[in-house]
Amino acid sequence: MKAGPSVWAVADGRAGILNQVKALWAALLEPERAAKMAHIQSDAHRDEPLLLQPGGPQLLLPPDKWPKPLAALPKAQRELLVPPWPTVWIAAGRRSIPYSMMMQELSEEQTLVVQTQDPRVDLDPFDLVIPPKHDGLMGPNVFPIIGPPTWFSKERVAQAQAKFASLNDKPGQKVLVSLGGHSKTHSFTEPDAKRIEALLTKLAPGRQLWISVSRRTPEGARELFRELAPKIGASFWEDEEQDGPNPYVAWLSMCDVALVTEDSANLIADPAFFGKPIHILPLTGESERFDRLHQGFIDHGAARWFTGELDSWAYTPIREAARAADEIVKLVLGKHPRPQKN
Repeated sequence: MKAGPSVWAVADGRAGILNQVKALWAALLEPERAAKMAHIQSDAHRDEPLLLQPGGPQLLLPPDKWPKPLAALPKAQRELLVPPWPTVWIAAGRRSIPYSMMMQELSEEQTLVVQTQDPRVDLDPFDLVIPPKHDGLMGPNVFPIIGPPTWFSKERVAQAQAKFASLNDKPGQKVLVSLGGHSKTHSFTEPDAKRIEALLTKLAPGRQLWISVSRRTPEGARELFRELAPKIGASFWEDEEQDGPNPYVAWLSMCDVALVTEDSANLIADPAFFGKPIHILPLTGESERFDRLHQGFIDHGAARWFTGELDSWAYTPIREAARAADEIVKLVLGKHPRPQKN
């Protein structure tokens, strides 16, 4: 038995989904929260997220209609879903839902089952559902948050800032430029790339521009901004193989303002965690759901649509993973109350 609650962070391997469960996992196990649950003993501790990647014809069915969820998993993953069961199960992604729905029964309701996002199924099998507010989901076990859960520990931030301390050596406003790409609702077209290239060229004098691209950024745009960076005195990062150690956390925590494309909730939530003024760059496409997402950050005072100028302003950082983790701790203590002192 190890002291403290065991937490399984469950995802399907997609970066955005995995980051959400890892954020809640990290926030939940911060020292001040872990101390409240230190009396719990468990044999189910895991040091790495549990990646479940089912396949086969069941994927064609709604996630609450799979007749044999375990049979859909590769043998190696199926063998990981065995007791002892965790104190807390935190899952994200459509393909995790069938397994989350099994967990209360398998653990005889000893595991607290947490699902992020809107599972779009009956909510009774979950102890807690953590969707973004812009989904409009309501219910007694629903805990809405602004955007996705995001968490950067003090230790991780301090290490990143120490590793990239030289970023402070150059004068001028420090601007994080986070570029997304194609999604279900938006496209990063060639005209979009050319427009952003022109505005970065205009903004560059007297500033430090730190440009990062995502896995979804089209190849043509990647090449365009990689070639642009040295021309305008900017820094560019795509991956470690080409560009060395990842400076993203340092850039987030050390920038003065952020420019982010509108296609990604995570790209907006990350600088909001640090209270950075966020300027949203439009792409091609539209989505009422993303309109509500953007409005949530705008209403909080975190973001504005980019109008040609980089403004600075202050607001309370958005750290919804911490708020959600506090709710999880409360529910864990309901299942596993602290012993009464004599």
